[in-house]
Order: sequence, then C-alpha cells, then structure tokens
Amino acid sequence: MQSTLQKTNDFREITYGRRSVKLYDPEVKISREEMTEILEGATRAPSSVNLQPWRFLVIESPEGKEKLAELARFNKTQVLTSSAVIAVFVDMNNVEYMDEIFGKAVELGYMPQEVKDMQLSAVKPYYNNLPPAVLRDVNFIDAGLVSMQLMLVARSYGYDTNPIGGYEKDQIAEAFDMDKARYQPVMLISIGKAAKEGHPSYRLPVETVTTWK
Repeated sequence: MQSTLQKTNDFREITYGRRSVKLYDPEVKISREEMTEILEGATRAPSSVNLQPWRFLVIESPEGKEKLAELARFNKTQVLTSSAVIAVFVDMNNVEYMDEIFGKAVELGYMPQEVKDMQLSAVKPYYNNLPPAVLRDVNFIDAGLVSMQLMLVARSYGYDTNPIGGYEKDQIAEAFDMDKARYQPVMLISIGKAAKEGHPSYRLPVETVTTWK
C-alpha cells in the first residue's frame, strides 16, 4: 500500500510537473492500445446526468496532421511534431444516448430500474427542450472536465500535452467529415514526449483566487 508521502509525491508529479509543451519528439508514437487506455481513463470524468457529451477525434496520421496544421497555423509545431492531436468535441445530440447509458447502468447493477424510469421520464424531456445555447454551456463544462482529466491521465502514462484553442473552429468538423451542427469543437490537445521542456508559468496564490466565508 502506498504511503501518504508517496501518494503526495505522485500527485505533485502529475499536477505540478505538467507543463504545456510546444515541441515534441516526432519519433515517439503512441499505440492505438495505449491511446485507448488514456481515453478510457479520461472518460471517467463526471458529466451532467452522466450524459458524457464529449467526442474525440484522434489525429495521428501524417496526412491528418498536415490537414490540421493548416487549420492551426499558429500552433503548427505542436501539431506536426506530436504523436497525435486529440480534437475534443461535444455532441449536441448526446441525449440520444440516454436510454443506452441508463439501461446499461441497470444491467450492471449500478441503478435500480425504477430510478432509470424516473430519470428518463423527468430528464429526457428537460434535455430535449433545452435552448441550444444552454445545452452548449452544459456540454462545454463537461468537455472541460474530460479535457483536463485527459491531460492528467496522459501525464500519468509519461506523456506531455498542450491544450490548444487557436485553430479554425468553424472549419475543423467539416474538414474531417463530421457534422458541424452536431459536433462542436472545444479544444485540441497535442500529446507526445517533449523534445524541449515547457516553460514554468506563474500561478496566482490561493489567497488571491479564493474567498473564505
């Protein structure tokens, strides 16, 4: 069993040691198997009513990265040298998966049937009637949670990451043959092994960002 000190050191390594990387070792590849494990770890993040609106596009081929580089002109280095870039989207039709998610929860013994029935009768109509802007806000919060978790999981596997917001968000879905109305982009996350260590950055002290009552 890990000691409290070891757990603290592991936590500090994963969180304090994570820095945004601008240049990766292009020779490092991440297998489909390992990438799947990283994504599975990320999807343990919480989401509103467990609807898991996040969707991932893993761009790992040279052709895919060249295409993406044209849409992320100020972040070409990260895109082209990384092992892969994970484009995080939200599925604006994620309510379609509610029956499957709740049904599987019952099957696995995570949820009683009566709770599933109650949830479906109350939550499904609510979600179906949410204004698109409100649904987008809810989904983007959940996508932010899964994105941060993805970066922390990647760090625990020994990989470095960099979240990227500077790219052509209005073009990326169509460029990769996705329905742009349904799949809305949140961020890109480059992943790989740093060829050059990311710069440390200053963080405001807790006293500045926290109010106690």
